[in-house]
Amino acid sequence: MLHHWFRAFAPACLIALAAIASPAVTSPAAAKPVVEVAFVLDTTGSMSRLIEGAKRKIWSIATAIVEANADAEIRMGLVAYRDIGDEYVTRTFELTADIQDLYAKLLQLEARGGGDWPESVNEALQAGVEKLNWSSGPDTWRILFLVGDAPPHMDYAQDTKYPGVITTARKKDIIVNAVQAGGARDTERVWREIAQLGEGRYIAIPQDGGEIVVIETPYDDGIIELQKRINGTVLPYGPRAKKARVEEKQRQVAVAPASSATELASYLNKRIRTAGYAEAVTGDGDLVADVTAGRKALDAVPESDLPDTLRGMPAKERRAEIERRLAERKTLNERMAELVRKRDHHIREKHAARPAPASDSFDRVVAETLKAQINR
Repeated sequence: MLHHWFRAFAPACLIALAAIASPAVTSPAAAKPVVEVAFVLDTTGSMSRLIEGAKRKIWSIATAIVEANADAEIRMGLVAYRDIGDEYVTRTFELTADIQDLYAKLLQLEARGGGDWPESVNEALQAGVEKLNWSSGPDTWRILFLVGDAPPHMDYAQDTKYPGVITTARKKDIIVNAVQAGGARDTERVWREIAQLGEGRYIAIPQDGGEIVVIETPYDDGIIELQKRINGTVLPYGPRAKKARVEEKQRQVAVAPASSATELASYLNKRIRTAGYAEAVTGDGDLVADVTAGRKALDAVPESDLPDTLRGMPAKERRAEIERRLAERKTLNERMAELVRKRDHHIREKHAARPAPASDSFDRVVAETLKAQINR
């Protein structure tokens, strides 16, 4: 396809042209690639066990994207859907690089409702394709996963039916995958068609999302302890609401199950190569990361928006405190990288020694699909 040719060869062509025109000019092709992944997720009662599993494994899915393209900027989004007459038909969470914020919203989702068999799949797909803030550009992967167990209502006159929505998705260069929970034949027929039209993959998994494998390692306690110390270098700043969001992210790590906490720490550590500096939380609001990245000038932050520890300090001392925390964070992250490497090796060995699973699980099929489609 033309867009794949352009994605592969355009950066090299642009660099060559820029060099001829002016060797001193940096080519726009040096911009980071972008991977955008959205989930259109059935949140009716029958999906409860799969949703609980997704909450536990979102960080392993995010890490799979890093492993597929370590240099990419990663943005993830979500459309939760039910049906007319339920608490909501669709609930949209925009694509964002702040994965911890999306994780917090996912934790709040509960599976409820869904009286009759079909659901508002058409409206949900349209929200995922047309209402999410997909970016444009040739060096961007746009990947959507429809996840559900029931077919669409085709009798809702107000809906744009899924073939038309998928046509729009292809115009936007969005790959559409269809993950079917359970074995309903009427759902399978539609899900297969959606995946075929969307140039994606049809994937069947058990109704409960399949076995969520959690492998404990001898390095988990050390990773969690290091992440807590890294969080201690964070300086929340800005208006009260912004500070509160960063503080909530720090609390997430403290209360998360051990498996989620280690996967979050692993994700953040592997993102350092992409960020070019040591992020302790995703998104903005940490003064150490924002000043280091050039997103915020320290002397431009109003006194009222500064962390309590920096208020009243001379400018030189504030700068020194930022640098001290950054240096500490880098040292801790170097130790973290070694533990994460050992943890990954341990998990690979344990997986190799396990018998093959009877069926695929939600997190595994999503991770494998993402790696394949990003590398494609």
